[in-house]
Amino acid sequence: MLQSGVMVLNLDEIWEQFLKLIKKEFHPVSFSMWFNDTKLYKLTDDKIILQVPMVLHKNSFLNNYYNLIVDTFTEITGKKRDLECLLKEEIDSLQVVETNNTPLEIDDFSNDQNGTYIFDSNLKPDLTFDNFVVGDTNKFAKLSAFTVAQNPGAQWNPLFIYGKSGLGKTHLMHAIGNYITEHNKNLRVLYTTSDDFRKDYTGIVNAGDNSMEYANNFKNKYRNVDVLIIDDIQYLVDAKKTQDEFFHTFNDLHSKNKQIIISSDRSPDDLKLLEDRLRSRFSMGLPVDIYPPDFDLRCRIIKDKTSRFPSLVDKMTDEAVEFIANNCDTDVRSIEGAINRLVAYTAMLVPNKIDLEFTNEALKDYITKNPYISNDIASIQKAVADHYGLTVEVLKGKKRSANIVYPRMVAMYLCRMLTDQSFPRIGLEFGGRDHSTVIHAVNTIEKDLKTNGQLKEIINEIKGKL
Repeated sequence: MLQSGVMVLNLDEIWEQFLKLIKKEFHPVSFSMWFNDTKLYKLTDDKIILQVPMVLHKNSFLNNYYNLIVDTFTEITGKKRDLECLLKEEIDSLQVVETNNTPLEIDDFSNDQNGTYIFDSNLKPDLTFDNFVVGDTNKFAKLSAFTVAQNPGAQWNPLFIYGKSGLGKTHLMHAIGNYITEHNKNLRVLYTTSDDFRKDYTGIVNAGDNSMEYANNFKNKYRNVDVLIIDDIQYLVDAKKTQDEFFHTFNDLHSKNKQIIISSDRSPDDLKLLEDRLRSRFSMGLPVDIYPPDFDLRCRIIKDKTSRFPSLVDKMTDEAVEFIANNCDTDVRSIEGAINRLVAYTAMLVPNKIDLEFTNEALKDYITKNPYISNDIASIQKAVADHYGLTVEVLKGKKRSANIVYPRMVAMYLCRMLTDQSFPRIGLEFGGRDHSTVIHAVNTIEKDLKTNGQLKEIINEIKGKL
């Protein structure tokens, strides 16, 4: 398109030219990882605004590639602009404000030109049942959530999901909301947190002369819904007036058979600082707990999440997956953090294979509880290697000659007896061996100790050096 004799490009054309130029500065895998899901959202007089898929992209673009991106856009457009990166949810929020062009009196509500309330469910569309990885520790919670989503208000009201932070409670709550909005488009679903509920309620007190209008908006927001999803209810423990308001909101919705879904980091009975009348209502439906993911579930979660990154797909060995699973054993968020760190490290070095050694190096500063640098295991390996005249590298290596295999089994046995490490962890420490190899080693040494007095002396001697 020509304007006053000058070529004018639209956003798509500018982005296409940008990608052609920037591609020369990256390895193909790195380019794919950073730019496949990145878009040019807006170009203003003074800003380049990119839509990025993850916080990782935002941080990397602003901290590592800022000048490169800005200079490339300057080359295309002839004008230097600052760079801004926004996540999709941030852009969605901006669009709501820009469309209505009015300040939000209460989060998630504003007025259109006819004075009608415009409603935002606050749901994250990417959190669904389809991408919730199920295992023994969360399958009942997922089944309960799905049942409620199919028939909101019909049974199990309220659904009370509890468990430690980072186990998937919030994912399930958004999944319920997204399923309902997809299959029952006439139902109004609101996701919120107890902190936001508290802030909105406190706003009534602070509104002064506008308190009546604010109170009406508050009730329209929280009571004029078909499904209320409220996260982290435990944070109401020190807010007596807010508890009282939530009690009345709960009763109003429940009396109308509106579905209520609540999450907490502890069971209803353990919320001692909440009013008894609230705790009793939380227990009247279905309390469901989520436990920390077991080893198998952690491995499946890792494989599911890494499958979304082109730089990791088909490169990760089973030993690398198990390494992360063994070290990030408390919650899903720690797994996500490890994967994000691995993605960034992979983008810099672009390895052909992501094996145990590479993963250990990439995560050495992230993982604090790391059995691969544990003094207990390392000292046992060193003591056994010294006794048999070997090196630790040989003890952990692949050679299978008799003079190496038996000392290796002794070392595995001692690691099992003298540390609290599991069979898989010990196996990974010994060159990424399967846990069944460790079990065989322990059983063999235990059997030999019953008849071999010399072996007993060797074991005691090694123990004495630890």
